[in-house]
Amino acid sequence: MSTTMSRNTAQLLVECLENEGVKYVFGIPGEENIHLVDAIKQSTQIEFILTRHEQGASFMASVYGRLTGNPGVCVATLGPGAINLLLGVADAETQSTPLVAISAQGGLNRLHKESHQVIDLVAMFKPVTQYANMVLTPRAVPEMVRKAFSISKRDKPGATYLSVPQDVEMASADPDSQPLPIAPISVTQPTASDIAKAVELIAAAKHPVILAGDGVTWKHAEQYVRELSELLNIPVATTFMSKGVISDRHKHALGVVGFMRKDYENFAFDDADLIIAIGFSIQQFDPKKINPRGDKKIIHINMFRQDTDSHYDVTLNIIANIRPSLAALISALKAQEIQFDNRKPMIRQMIQKELAMGAASEAFPMLPQKVVNDTREALADDAIVLVDTGAVKMWMARLYQTYLPNTCLIDNGLSTMSWTLPGAIGAKLAYPDRTIVAVMGDGSFMMNSQEIETAMRNHLHLVIVIWEDASYGLIKWKMDMELQHHDEVDFSNPDFVKYAESFGAKGYRVTKADEFEPILKAAVAAKTGVHIITVPVDYRENMKLIKKLGNTTIRL
Repeated sequence: MSTTMSRNTAQLLVECLENEGVKYVFGIPGEENIHLVDAIKQSTQIEFILTRHEQGASFMASVYGRLTGNPGVCVATLGPGAINLLLGVADAETQSTPLVAISAQGGLNRLHKESHQVIDLVAMFKPVTQYANMVLTPRAVPEMVRKAFSISKRDKPGATYLSVPQDVEMASADPDSQPLPIAPISVTQPTASDIAKAVELIAAAKHPVILAGDGVTWKHAEQYVRELSELLNIPVATTFMSKGVISDRHKHALGVVGFMRKDYENFAFDDADLIIAIGFSIQQFDPKKINPRGDKKIIHINMFRQDTDSHYDVTLNIIANIRPSLAALISALKAQEIQFDNRKPMIRQMIQKELAMGAASEAFPMLPQKVVNDTREALADDAIVLVDTGAVKMWMARLYQTYLPNTCLIDNGLSTMSWTLPGAIGAKLAYPDRTIVAVMGDGSFMMNSQEIETAMRNHLHLVIVIWEDASYGLIKWKMDMELQHHDEVDFSNPDFVKYAESFGAKGYRVTKADEFEPILKAAVAAKTGVHIITVPVDYRENMKLIKKLGNTTIRL
């Protein structure tokens, strides 16, 4: 965007966004931000993606940021528009995802009094962001935009927010105001004494296990985790949000921890006396699941010190960049020639047994295990699957075999519903050549289904798989576990095939078990359009699984 003597604040702000490398801005214009939207439209570098709801814009920006590592940007007008951004912004913050939200605000001439659509937006966003502030003068724009992006991308990524009053947006910007240069990010190194202590703890352990969190993905440290596990011959479990940091084909891959009840992987932690937690944060799941008595030694390797928790009482903190920390640890361990007896194959066998049972099933409605198995069979290794919150998340997290990082996206931070359909749009823009599949329950689907039109208008190829059971399945599952009955969780659905067609999308309804996989393969192969596949699912398997897990014992 060219600089001119007569440019306004909105144009200066867009120059700053260009300087940050922004390619897409997701949002909806309003009366108070029309100059910003117009300035974005004039940019040759940035494309404005008009959404059908501001919540959708925030989810698109969040997933774009999660996949690229660069802050996704979403915009809205003041008042209700800004409030609609809040859920996706909070979701990004709790997932440590870089996102910058920008909204309009009433003019400075009316902020001191009660005024139409004006509320204290900065106060509203502060609790769910790492930085929230209001632009009070055009001269502040370069510094505030640089700060918002810098903070969003720091060691623990997250969300930031800027509020731009209407009269400031329209005001003339100083011709001397320019975007600020972007300083290179420094890489913090571990101390020699911390590495030596880690080696001592590992050498003294009998049954260590690696817990890999999403920080491994953020710092692209997957190969170091794999090398450490192979060097020591120890298993690796991941959180829901870090599926794929070690391939499920790898002999040391245990699967995920974080399921609501004791799952197969927990037996490895029962047996462990040392947890090497890499890139883990307790927001991803309650550490009581892996350290119920609080008696295990823990090495915490991450860019930040973890919050206090009696079940995550860290023995050694290595607070530095994850890659050099693991490289130094691996180098030091090689001199010690330490190896352990990894006796965890039964856990992998139990997972494979569930999948094999699903693969062979002809039951209809389909068993969850069958849907997961057939989804995996239909997709390439690098296809990106976004898994929504609900009972579907529990089945996909447990059983969907993942071979590459960031190819099975699960929200286990805020765990909001209905992020995957708009999120799939952000994913497709981040990786236009990859297959993008949103897997969601029928309850989630109806919350943000209007964004189908956004995908169609932008000529995106997306596949949406709806697990249909006409209820809020996860809550029904919880009620059945705790109350032995359920209330107020059932609803009716529209005809999803006709609903899809009303947008110009392609709709399918699976009517027998052997139809799903070929339908999904055909939708993927189409390469164009939005494809919506409805799969009736038999969630009676939920309580069968709980009973089975309750009776499971694994001899390690």
